[in-house]
Amino acid sequence: MTSTYPRIAFLGIGLMGAPMTRNLLNAGFPMTLWNRTASKCEPFSSEAIIAKAPAEAVANADVVISMLENSDVVEQVMVAQGAIEALKPGALVIDMSSVQPSVARRHASLAAEQGAGYVDAPVSGGTVGAAEARLSIMAGGSEEEVDRARPVFEALGKCTRIGPVGSGQLAKLANQAIVGITIGAVSEALLLAAKGGADPSAVREALLGGFAGSRILELHGQRMIDRDFAPGAPARIQLKDMRMILDEARAEGLTLPLAQQTHNEYLSLVANGHSDVDHSGLLLELEHLNGALLGSLGRGPGEQ
Repeated sequence: MTSTYPRIAFLGIGLMGAPMTRNLLNAGFPMTLWNRTASKCEPFSSEAIIAKAPAEAVANADVVISMLENSDVVEQVMVAQGAIEALKPGALVIDMSSVQPSVARRHASLAAEQGAGYVDAPVSGGTVGAAEARLSIMAGGSEEEVDRARPVFEALGKCTRIGPVGSGQLAKLANQAIVGITIGAVSEALLLAAKGGADPSAVREALLGGFAGSRILELHGQRMIDRDFAPGAPARIQLKDMRMILDEARAEGLTLPLAQQTHNEYLSLVANGHSDVDHSGLLLELEHLNGALLGSLGRGPGEQ
């Protein structure tokens, strides 16, 4: 039976791309996959076509989704390796990577030269949100092209159209500024409480019921207490995002002191060998700075 769904070419089968691919396949989309490390495509080899190159992957695709690490990688795959040039007329490119807004706008122009549409659609929600198909998708593009993408987005999470091309990336930068700065605040708050003798688990529980409650305190605060820094979003990616935030701020003539300080802390974290810990591992840099461990402070489990 021939599928009535558009064929999707998915470029980038990594921490985020793999669960997103699974959800799209489960929704019934025919797919062609490409990844620089081809073995990451193998779990899907019985359900999707595996391409050897980006241009080969996109050649017959109605929709092309890229979920790649940074602007440089997106540029390499989409331009240097010829993916945009190989687009068929009428195709729709959906870049779900986190890239500079200027890169999104330039790639939209290159896609238009091939007769293809373009939507920048970075996401928030991490690997858990990707696996559970509840990503927050921030879309930049015309209303018509975002509407074309909605059936795809519905298999991945919830889409909000932000505005024209590039504005999805601006929303993602805003998201990452809040995420990075708040992770720093939660780290400092829990270490402060523990150093004074309070149980950080009890402090977290109490704060969740008040004005300081947040998703980051809920999830990443628990990660810090458990010392579970297996990467959902690696620290090197958060550092990349903080750098993009500052670059965009400079381009707009803005000074963002909290973002600058958080960038510097992630830079030190990565320089000290923690590039692949979860971004909640910013606690490790704070502990290094203070010579104190959160887990060794405060009362023990069950202690009154």
